[in-house]
Amino acid sequence: QARLEESGGGSVQAGGSLRLSCTASGFTFRPNVMGWFRQAPGKEREGVAVIYYRDGSTFYLDSVKDRYTISQDDAENTVTLQMNSLKPDDTAMYYCAARSGVVGRWYLSTLYNHWGQGRQVTVSS
Repeated sequence: QARLEESGGGSVQAGGSLRLSCTASGFTFRPNVMGWFRQAPGKEREGVAVIYYRDGSTFYLDSVKDRYTISQDDAENTVTLQMNSLKPDDTAMYYCAARSGVVGRWYLSTLYNHWGQGRQVTVSS
């Protein structure tokens, strides 16, 4: 069945870089949207970055758009999030997410119907 497999993340000092990857498998058709959400303790889950496979358009959380880059490898059904110039405020559990239905507001976690298990990103000061 449909599955999202995540890799990457970890711990890094402020200013460093980390990478997250998510591979979709078992989908009859490619998801309309794939990307990443994150959730820190005591905070709401927020959309970080997504990519629309139909046209390759990308969307980012304002606080990361100058530092993160999301890209896709259609041949491998993989989405990669390159995170540069990381800050302590980026510390969170990051979740790969996908949706295959009608595209709505990308940043609403409730619209996504497939989720990875989560990868921890920790940025130390």
